[in-house]
Amino acid sequence: MNNPDFQTSPRLSLGPISYYWNKHRVDDFYTMVADTPVDIVYLGETICSKRNQVDFDDWLAIGERLEAAGKQVVLSTLALLEAESELIRLRALCNNERWLVEANDLGAVSLLQGRPFAVGHSVNVYNEHTLALLARQGCTRWVLPVELTQGTLADMQRLRPEGVETEVFGYGRLPLAYSARCFTARARDLPKDDCRGACMDDPDGLLVSTQDEQRFLVLNGIQTQSAHSMNLLPELERMRSLGVDILRISPQADHTDQVIDLFHRARIGELDPNAASDALEQLMPTGACNGYWHGAAGMALQRAAGRAAQRG
Repeated sequence: MNNPDFQTSPRLSLGPISYYWNKHRVDDFYTMVADTPVDIVYLGETICSKRNQVDFDDWLAIGERLEAAGKQVVLSTLALLEAESELIRLRALCNNERWLVEANDLGAVSLLQGRPFAVGHSVNVYNEHTLALLARQGCTRWVLPVELTQGTLADMQRLRPEGVETEVFGYGRLPLAYSARCFTARARDLPKDDCRGACMDDPDGLLVSTQDEQRFLVLNGIQTQSAHSMNLLPELERMRSLGVDILRISPQADHTDQVIDLFHRARIGELDPNAASDALEQLMPTGACNGYWHGAAGMALQRAAGRAAQRG
C-alpha cells in the first residue's frame, strides 16, 4: 500500500553527470532517465569545459526530450571557471529563457541576479544570512552543502525565506573539492592542457586507496570525490519532518535507474527505507557513507538504531 503522505514526500531530482562519458552513452542514459519516476533532471557539464563531446545544443535537445517526458529540466553551470571561453558559455547558459539555471559559483549568481535561479552545493550556503541574501537576488532553490549536518539544516529550515525550496544531496559520491589542477591528467603523467580526455577512461572516476588498501577518494578531473557513496535513504522520514522539498540522486555509470526506483518505492511506502537502503548498497561502486549528516567524519557510516555502526 502506498504511503498516504506521498504528496508531501520530497520530490526526486537527478543531478548532472559528474563524469566524462561519450555522447552516445549520454544520449542512452537520458533516454533511460525519461522512463524513470524522477521529477527533476539537472543537465550540463559542471566539472571541466574540455569535456565537450556533448555541446550546448546537445544539452538543449536532451532537455526538450526530458521535458516532453514530464520532467522539470534545470541547466547546471561549471563549478570553477578559468578561461574567457568558459565565461562566454556561462553567459549563453544563463541567458536561456526556457529553463531554470543552477548556479554553481558566484559568477553565475551575479549573471542570474534578478531572475529565478537555483544554487548548487558548491556555493557555500552555510547559514540563514547567506540564504536570505541569495533569495533577495532571485534564488528559489538551494542545495545543502554536503558537509553540513542535519542539525544545521534544521536551524536553516526554521529561518528559510518564503518561496525558497530546499534540496538535499541524498545519494552518490560526495563532491569534496575543486582545483585548478587536473588530478586525472596528473595521475597519467599528462599536462592539463593536453589531457587527451583521460578521464573518459574512468566512467565512475579514478579510485584512490591508501597504502593499507583503504578506499579513500576518487579523482574526477579537477574534482575530488569521496570513494564511498552518500546514502540518506534511511533518513527519509527525518527529511519529511524538516520540510525538505527535493532529494537529489547523483548519476553513476551503472544501475542509476535501479537507484531511482528504490528511492521512489521507499518514498511512496512500497518499501521500508532501511530495507531499500540495504538493496541500494549492492548497487554502489564502492560502499556507503553518511557521516557528515550525523556530524561525524564524512566517510563514516552510521546505521539506524538497532543496526551496527560501520566505518568505510
